[in-house]
Amino acid sequence: MSARTAWLVPLGLGLAAGALIAWIDARPGWDDTGVTAGMLFVAAGVLGFCWPQRVWVWALSVGAWIPVHALIRRQSAAMLLVLAIPFAGACVGLAARRKLWPPKA
Repeated sequence: MSARTAWLVPLGLGLAAGALIAWIDARPGWDDTGVTAGMLFVAAGVLGFCWPQRVWVWALSVGAWIPVHALIRRQSAAMLLVLAIPFAGACVGLAARRKLWPPKA
């Protein structure tokens, strides 16, 4: 795999994690927003930690599923605020990576 296409692996992982989280969140018996938010935060944080380049892509790949579902089902743009959670997770993951392994000067 070339360096140009290496980012497709974490993108696929983020899309898969986000789809799974959105699927769980859409289940009729599921009513735990805190756990959903935690899963979004952790999934994006792990991607931000492991692949510190393009953290915004990881955040969107994980977090876009729930707002898109809400836009389709309820025509509610307010759910776009959910994107703040994976963005925060990806940034925390990036910060932890930089703290543990500072970039070489």
